[in-house]
Amino acid sequence: MVSELETAVRADLAALIKEKNCHGIMVRVAWHDAGTYNTHDGTGGANGSQRFAPECTHAANAGLNIARDMLQAIKDKHPDISYADLYQLASIVAIEDAGGPAIPFRMGRKDAEAPQCTPDGRLPDADKRMPHLRDIFYRMGFNDEEIVTLSGAHTLGAAHKDRSGFDGPWTSNPNVFDNSYYKEILKEEPGSGLLHLPSDKALLDEPRCKALVETYAADQATFFQSYAKAHQKLSELGANWA
Repeated sequence: MVSELETAVRADLAALIKEKNCHGIMVRVAWHDAGTYNTHDGTGGANGSQRFAPECTHAANAGLNIARDMLQAIKDKHPDISYADLYQLASIVAIEDAGGPAIPFRMGRKDAEAPQCTPDGRLPDADKRMPHLRDIFYRMGFNDEEIVTLSGAHTLGAAHKDRSGFDGPWTSNPNVFDNSYYKEILKEEPGSGLLHLPSDKALLDEPRCKALVETYAADQATFFQSYAKAHQKLSELGANWA
């Protein structure tokens, strides 16, 4: 059963996201919080630690202060929600608002306390290919199918030169969550103004992964079903539940 707090926060998040068209960065702030998880020692994960230095200064988190600052007003209005819950719920509301799948969510993540930050280098590099992606995603507890599935979140938002060194969106409708990302990366060359990063083309490097890209490009419903499961798993990585 959804609590009154979650209902109220969802409403405020939806209003913010509609006003700012900030779907992509809301997914990124959640991804970069949860994506630090290490299955080997249990460190990192969805605990809100990216609001602390030095984690907030890691190169992979460049520009995420924009998202955190926007979300702070909602945190101030609803102090009983943890930052960890707020960041993950923001991504789920953004995906749903953009036309994506409903993703199961439960409240109760506890926030990390300073200085519980993870070391730099735990998030994917956009200029590397499958061996690197496996190093990063396997450490989080994901498999090859989930690498392909979670990469589909690039259907939202855009890269920015001052944050990642790359510039532009992956799809022609970067505020719509659909299967366009897979259709685009199957093209030999990107469409005008669109991105094909090495980490995107890496999904085509091996037959099994390429076959899944082709499946998702042809069948949005299958992508949505798989994505909802993978994103829920991502959003709960390393969570310390209240």
